[in-house]
Amino acid sequence: MMFVGYVAAIVLGGANAKADFIFGEPVNLGQTVNSPVADYPSCLSADGLELYLASDRSGGHGRWDIWVAKRETTHDDWGIPMNLGPKVNSPTMDVEASVSVDGLELYFSSNNRAGGHGGSDIWVSRRQTKDGDWGDAVNLGPIVNSSSGDAAPWISTGGLELYFDSDRPDGFGSWDIWVSRRPTKDDPWGEPTNLGPLVNSSDDTGYPSVSSDGLLLLCSDTDTTRLHPGGFGSSDIWMSKRKTIADSWGEPVNLGPVVNGSRGDGLGRISPDGRTLYLCRPGPTYTGGTRSDIWQAPIIPIVDFNGDGNIDTSDLVMLIDSWGTDDTLYDTGPMPWGDGIVDIEDLKVFMEHWEKENMPQDQENDQ
Repeated sequence: MMFVGYVAAIVLGGANAKADFIFGEPVNLGQTVNSPVADYPSCLSADGLELYLASDRSGGHGRWDIWVAKRETTHDDWGIPMNLGPKVNSPTMDVEASVSVDGLELYFSSNNRAGGHGGSDIWVSRRQTKDGDWGDAVNLGPIVNSSSGDAAPWISTGGLELYFDSDRPDGFGSWDIWVSRRPTKDDPWGEPTNLGPLVNSSDDTGYPSVSSDGLLLLCSDTDTTRLHPGGFGSSDIWMSKRKTIADSWGEPVNLGPVVNGSRGDGLGRISPDGRTLYLCRPGPTYTGGTRSDIWQAPIIPIVDFNGDGNIDTSDLVMLIDSWGTDDTLYDTGPMPWGDGIVDIEDLKVFMEHWEKENMPQDQENDQ
């Protein structure tokens, strides 16, 4: 299959850089998941079998509710979304869920919910097992939540970082991304810190999400009234990288025109295996209103290292010659953006794509 992609590494590394991954053309998730009104992706469970979303569709408990669609395997289609129920969803607005890696904690934001500290607060609901019902929502308290707006939480894979956006004082824009940390999962969340002027700007920045390896941060510019410098629409998805989870985040770069269209795109979320980008964009019958759908786009590592249009032994030799280095051109595994070293993980990715490229015609037809 031919994908129209945007070379991520060119914007990350300058005009002379070569690609390490591209984004394929986004595809609408269809009418089983999306409704005739507005639907936004929130997160996926660690096993990739639950897709949490926010929607103002009918059948909920408030103006906006959190729903979940499930599937048996990662190769199956998503089922019909089910409402999380009144212990999570209130009569007001409940959105932007993020589930812990063990599937037992659900962080989300709720607007003007009784017991809150500001206009929008971050709450958490818990369950005993992954198949159990979610319990009563609990406010995270005044250390995390402020008297301003606090929203769009994202819990890291390790459970020790909680990202969110806020319009509290001492930021760089009207809305900024902040992070609260804790030493262990048994400790309370610490005082939030701003991600700083590289990530945040005088523009509004929000809707953070972090890849499962903790090395890629997605965010959106949230002021939809104007085109932002370097953007393609009224709202775009951007990404920031860091070498290790102990490092600071780098300057965000735009995901490009394949992902970001002229009408506005946002809420980028990466699947736990790093192979798929989920995002929100206007639906196929968009008429300028609030209707939006959930879309997905493949994330494709580039293993044609010499750019000759073939994946062959010459590319393999180039990879082996860079073994043990941090050359980003060959660092395409285990996630498409790499892990800082060319090693066996990159060889696995190369062999997967080499086998597809060189598969006998009769076997290819059986796929």
